[in-house]
Amino acid sequence: MNRFVKAMVALCVAGALGSAAVGNAGMPATAPTGEQMVAKVEVTATVTKIDYATREVTLKAQDGQEYSFVASEDVRNLGQVKVGDRVHVAYAEALVYEVRKGGAAADGGTVIAGGAAQPGQKPAGAIARETKVTVLITAIDPKVPSVTFKGPGGNTRTIKVMHPEKLQGVHVGDTVDITYTEALAIKVEEAPQK
Repeated sequence: MNRFVKAMVALCVAGALGSAAVGNAGMPATAPTGEQMVAKVEVTATVTKIDYATREVTLKAQDGQEYSFVASEDVRNLGQVKVGDRVHVAYAEALVYEVRKGGAAADGGTVIAGGAAQPGQKPAGAIARETKVTVLITAIDPKVPSVTFKGPGGNTRTIKVMHPEKLQGVHVGDTVDITYTEALAIKVEEAPQK
């Protein structure tokens, strides 16, 4: 797992410990379990211009802003896209963590999966990535409040905790199992009939 992903995971842990309790609601402070957070964004835009020779596409978002880009050769079936077609983009990310007593930092790896439209269909594609890692809590400073984690590569990161009550029952030497998942799906739909 690269350093960027590890840093992102550490930041996600910071957010998790700093967010409102969801998974821990009603649990005793001496038995920290975990939490799950999900965020999703969906956007639909309309194709206003397309140059098949240069592969430049202009989209108009729902707020009226126009955005132009050059579609890479990876975009199959660009010839199927017409002015007026709608491009739907959905992005989602999820973070699940669980505090465990004892253990060691470990790299659970990253899995990537994806797919694309078949030849002759409107362009579409999806890709998802799931990263798992276990970090070791090496320090807790209740005065700040902050927690220091050590990752599987020996890297450390100290994060500020927004909700110190989430640290109740958490101790140095505990580990945090983290699963971070993100997914992106893009689909071009035919222009609506008038």
